[in-house]
Amino acid sequence: MTAVYVLHDNPDWIPAFARAFEAEGVPLREWRLGEGVLDLDAEPPQGVFWSRLSASSHTRGAERAKDAARATLSWLESWGRRVVNGSAVASFEVSKAAQHAALRRAGFDVPRTVAVFGREGLSEAARGFDLPFITKHNQGGKGLGVRRFDDYAAFDAYVESTEFEEPADGITLLQEFLPSAEPFVTRAEFIGGRFAYAVRVDTSAGGFELCPAEACAVPEAGVEPEPLFRVRPEVTADDPLIRGYEELLAQLGIEIAGIEFLTTSTGRTVTYDINTNTNYSPDVEAAIDDPATRRVARFLGGLLAPAPAAV
Repeated sequence: MTAVYVLHDNPDWIPAFARAFEAEGVPLREWRLGEGVLDLDAEPPQGVFWSRLSASSHTRGAERAKDAARATLSWLESWGRRVVNGSAVASFEVSKAAQHAALRRAGFDVPRTVAVFGREGLSEAARGFDLPFITKHNQGGKGLGVRRFDDYAAFDAYVESTEFEEPADGITLLQEFLPSAEPFVTRAEFIGGRFAYAVRVDTSAGGFELCPAEACAVPEAGVEPEPLFRVRPEVTADDPLIRGYEELLAQLGIEIAGIEFLTTSTGRTVTYDINTNTNYSPDVEAAIDDPATRRVARFLGGLLAPAPAAV
C-alpha cells in the first residue's frame, strides 16, 4: 500500500497531523531528515512525499536536516515521485532573502531589508535605517535573531559582544521596524495552493516568536493563557491580497504554506514572511468546522495513486 511520507526534523510537530491522517483514513509514515543512510541508486518507495523542513531545525539538534532535505528531495524527484514542497521550496524555506525577493518581484509591499554577510559591515549598514530598526536571521524561524534597536551605539555594542547571535548561514538581515495599526499580525494559511483560513496573531506582548504549534505553547504555572491565535473570518478567498498570494504560491510551486502580513499605522499592508513548514494553532483548529490538519490529510491522500485493480 502506498502512503504519505512526511519528511521532517521535529517529532513534536507530528502528533496533530498523525491524528488527522488517521481520522481521514490516510496512511502516514515518518521520515526523519538527517538520519540513516540514503542509497541514491535505490528506487524510493511508492507514495507521496511531503517536505516539512524547518528553517530552525539547527536549533533542535538537527543541524544536518537542511542539507539532508536537499539531497533526499532531489533523489525523490529524480525518480519521478510526487513531492509536495520539493527541493526548490526547501531552499526557499531557509532563506528570508529569497522570500523577500519573490514577494517584491510579485508586487507585494515588503519591508525595506538589507542582507549583511558576517559581522563586518553591520554597523555601517545600520546607519542606513531610521530608528528603530530590527535584525533577524536569514535562515530564521521561531524569531531567530529578531531584535529591536532604538540606538545605533547599543547596536554597535551588541555586534561586538559575545551576546551577538551568529546566524546559521552567516547572513544577518537589517529591516525597517513597522509599527502595526493594531497589536496583531495576520497569518493566511494555504493548503493545496488554495486559501484555508486567516489567523489573527496577538502581538500585544511585544514578542517575535509566534509559533502556533501546540508544542510551542509554554503557559505560566496555574495560569490559563488567552489565545494568541484567533480566526479572522473577515479575510476570505475573494480578498485581492489572498488571490495574489495564491498566484505567487502557484508560481513558486509551494502547495502548503502560511504567509504573514500586517497593516501598519500609516496604512501599508506589508507582507514579510512565507512559512512552508506551517503548523496550526490548536485553539484555531478547535474553533472551526473543518480543521486545517484534516484538510492537509485529505489533500495529500488525494494525491496517492489508486491501488491497482485485482486480477
